[in-house]
Amino acid sequence: MQRIHAREYFEGEFELPGDKSITHRAIMLNGGSEGEAVITNALMGEDCVSTCRCMRALGAEIDIDGTTLRVKGTPRFRRGRELNCGNSGTTIRLLTGFVAGKEIDAMLYGDDSLSGRPMKRVAEPLAMLGADVKTMDGHAPVYVSPKKLCGADVTIPVASAQVKSALLLAAISAEGETSVTEPNKSRDHTERMLAAMGADVQVNGNRVTVKKSTLKSLDVRVPADISSAAYFMALGALKGKTLCKNVGVNPTRTGILKAFDLLGVKYRLLNERVSGGELTADILVEKTPMKGIELTGEDVPSMIDELPLVALLCAFADGESRISGAKELRVKESDRIKTTAELIRNIGGDCMETEDGFIIRGKNKLRGGDIDSYLDHRIAMTGAVGLIASEFGGNIYRPECCAISFPDFFEKLGIRLY
Repeated sequence: MQRIHAREYFEGEFELPGDKSITHRAIMLNGGSEGEAVITNALMGEDCVSTCRCMRALGAEIDIDGTTLRVKGTPRFRRGRELNCGNSGTTIRLLTGFVAGKEIDAMLYGDDSLSGRPMKRVAEPLAMLGADVKTMDGHAPVYVSPKKLCGADVTIPVASAQVKSALLLAAISAEGETSVTEPNKSRDHTERMLAAMGADVQVNGNRVTVKKSTLKSLDVRVPADISSAAYFMALGALKGKTLCKNVGVNPTRTGILKAFDLLGVKYRLLNERVSGGELTADILVEKTPMKGIELTGEDVPSMIDELPLVALLCAFADGESRISGAKELRVKESDRIKTTAELIRNIGGDCMETEDGFIIRGKNKLRGGDIDSYLDHRIAMTGAVGLIASEFGGNIYRPECCAISFPDFFEKLGIRLY
């Protein structure tokens, strides 16, 4: 249990961990490429460590020195591997596609939480390319058997960067051409990195087309994760003024800024630049009165990880907010629709869960209270923001799960874990 005290004012300048999504892909793609690469400012939380462990098992050589990784890749993966993906949905879903294209057998598994998350959404579209991927009643463990793949035209029903990426990573080993179309554009780190590593990739709106390609290693400096920065940005909006440095502002990831625009939050992008093919900026946020908003399924893909935090901001906003089209939240590390609504109510807010989102009636002040993280890092970090911004603070149970994506989260907040 961690006590979180309320604060009258919160300000600061923050250097934040590297982007988790980009770190996963830099490790995985370089691990399956020809040559050697250096990855700097990597996020070495538990999820990305799982990706390192799996890529080593497949034959890549990875040396870790703090947030710097040196990777010697291997285009030919070792056969018969058991790949422990830990708690990482990104690892197991992307790697299922990558392994399926290598004509090897492998078994991918994870912890109890990961074993409860759906895998048919990856296995079924991979089968359209000819992959032999079997699941245990739609969940991990996942068994991949050797099979030659052929290009196909695949439409996925729900926008998902993980599903799209799994298909693209399989497709670079498939004969012919593969196109993946999604209803809304999800984050595009995979197609950006594949192109930078020499893959034949074409993007046309929500459709990505790739041909059989050999990857060349690529040095990557990982920008700060906007999903991690979002918690400090939110505290700036609620309690003072914050500056988050060197944050990735890839257009497919800046849904939190769209939410800020709708809420009326005052922010500015400073020192905008391009680094390693990714847009980067410093983000300055200042305390602002907020108003209720409405978000729909079109808005969700670019802010899926930040939606619990957006819902919390709505609980402090003036008026009613409605968030829909977010059913994907029910199959994250926790059922984030249920756990977010519970979090908001536990600290004095008014939040009703719907099948695919929330109805939130905002209040000027929330009293604070006790929160269970449900071992979900996004819920724990959202809870910390809510308690700091509340009148009396409260306790977070099982806060250690933040290490999955942000190992020094509490330290940067000025809170010593005990």
